[in-house]
Amino acid sequence: MQIATSPKVLGQILKSFRLQKGLNQHQAGELVGLTQAMVSRIERGESNARIDTLFRLLAALGMEMIVQSKGTGRDSSDGEKW
Repeated sequence: MQIATSPKVLGQILKSFRLQKGLNQHQAGELVGLTQAMVSRIERGESNARIDTLFRLLAALGMEMIVQSKGTGRDSSDGEKW
């Protein structure tokens, strides 16, 4: 399991799964109605993509999102400050 602590890390995870599926950005975008440029921005963590867009992309890549509270043993310096 990979933990997304910021938009940039989420983008890296999405890119990794896309590559494992053997898809380029254009092909992944076509699966969910996004342009290649938008997929690129999401993967770089530079997009303010709507949550439904992210869920469509996750589903197309065979992924799911799990939300849980941070563990007390985790370093609070992980990820970006919100």
